Amino acid sequence: MALRFGLFGTGHWAAETHAAALAAHPGAHLVGIWGRDPAKVRALAERYDVSPYRDVDALLADVDAVAVALPPDVQAEIAVRAADAGRHLLLDKPLALSVQAADHVVTAVERRRVASVVFFTSRFNPGMVDFLARPAAGTWHGARGTLFAAISEPGNPYGASPWRRRYGGLWDIGPHVLSILLPVLGPVTQVAAMDGPAGGVHLLLRHRGGAASTLSLALDGPPAAKTFDVVLFGEPGIVPVPHRDVTVVQAYQAAIDALVGQVESGTPGHPCDVRFAHEVVRVLAAADTARTAHRTTVVGD
Repeated sequence: MALRFGLFGTGHWAAETHAAALAAHPGAHLVGIWGRDPAKVRALAERYDVSPYRDVDALLADVDAVAVALPPDVQAEIAVRAADAGRHLLLDKPLALSVQAADHVVTAVERRRVASVVFFTSRFNPGMVDFLARPAAGTWHGARGTLFAAISEPGNPYGASPWRRRYGGLWDIGPHVLSILLPVLGPVTQVAAMDGPAGGVHLLLRHRGGAASTLSLALDGPPAAKTFDVVLFGEPGIVPVPHRDVTVVQAYQAAIDALVGQVESGTPGHPCDVRFAHEVVRVLAAADTARTAHRTTVVGD
């Protein structure tokens, strides 16, 4: 029997990725949609021929799992309510906008023993899955990553996103590269950070075991500078990290597969669950502190 999902969110990402993937997935049944704008809820529900909901708890009562495409602070609140109701979680990155809020999500998931997957897009691309599963021929010494987006470019569907405008590339783009580096180089123990032009931020990370990585992130950079370039270096040589090799809808369907598989097996746990997403939030929060205080901070301070 297909897992019954409730979709929380009505924006471009919710409509074109979450809803599209859920509607086409044989293991999922999209039951209904909740959002903060009733008109958008009705329109999206009509598009996918599902029920619009005005009440969060009413939708939770009718489903087995939730898919959340909302700003991270709103997502964290919905995730706790859903987990407390015994519903499985398919969430987006970043998990939350503070370590405390991320703590609450993890606590609720562990208390109710529900399954969870957080959609770090790159981690659900087949090429990336293969890359991370392949044993390295030696020790990695570090990595460098340059991820520049151009959110103000005409036609960008996220250009008016308030939370992205406020929190910038660190919180919107940073999770993508951290989701790749943490499994390879290990947890981050120290962060130094400083601001750059066009709202950019530049990080120096120390990983447990001694590896170091540098990241340059910009959300609102010039269109001509858009890039996704992540390279690992060390004894195996200089190795570019693979980028997207499927559509975001296909990647999201792989995330649905991961959640459905946990539920069917009865064994919650995934490399991109809320615990891993919590570690990403800890690094982002430490980087934010380092950036604003102009000092190096220990992750978890």
